[in-house]
Amino acid sequence: MAGSINDFRSSFSKDVARPSRFDVTIPIPLSLGFYISSARNLTYRCEMTTLPGRTFETLDKKIGSAPIEKFPYHTNYQDVTMEFIVSDDMNEKIFFDAWMDLINPSSNYNFQYKSNYAVDVSINQYDVQGNLTYAGVLQEAWPIDVNQLDMDWSTDSYHKLTVVFCYRQWSNTIVSSLGKNLLTTGLTGLIGSI
Repeated sequence: MAGSINDFRSSFSKDVARPSRFDVTIPIPLSLGFYISSARNLTYRCEMTTLPGRTFETLDKKIGSAPIEKFPYHTNYQDVTMEFIVSDDMNEKIFFDAWMDLINPSSNYNFQYKSNYAVDVSINQYDVQGNLTYAGVLQEAWPIDVNQLDMDWSTDSYHKLTVVFCYRQWSNTIVSSLGKNLLTTGLTGLIGSI
């Protein structure tokens, strides 16, 4: 038993990841250049979000007398929700209203091409020393839902704007960089041995 307790303690040789050590980077579509200062502040105004998840859709299959097994056939990426603190001039709400209107202008309700409004959004996790440890990039992301802001005379709190993003897929740039480094190191070693 003592050995397993020591093993448990040694597994905590590094600090634990803190959900409060994060930021987001949201570049803006080119045609929303007027809102560049509003978009820049979103990094500091994002109070809550999630790192993206991934699930597989599966089929049940029975082979002979064996138990039924699940086999993956499709990947699904869940939408990502972000909550932003709204400044007194309502810049964040105005920016996301403009982005929604870019996607589907209220003047004619003709949806625009995705390349005009989709951007790569980064969600970055940092360790307790402030080093980047994880970076999830939502590729070709855009807001699918900009929630309402409730008004209430009985509270003196502040507005939080909830925005839901959908995207084509996500990637972990830390893993991608690690894979590229390993590939480069392996190829260099292979070429050097020839």
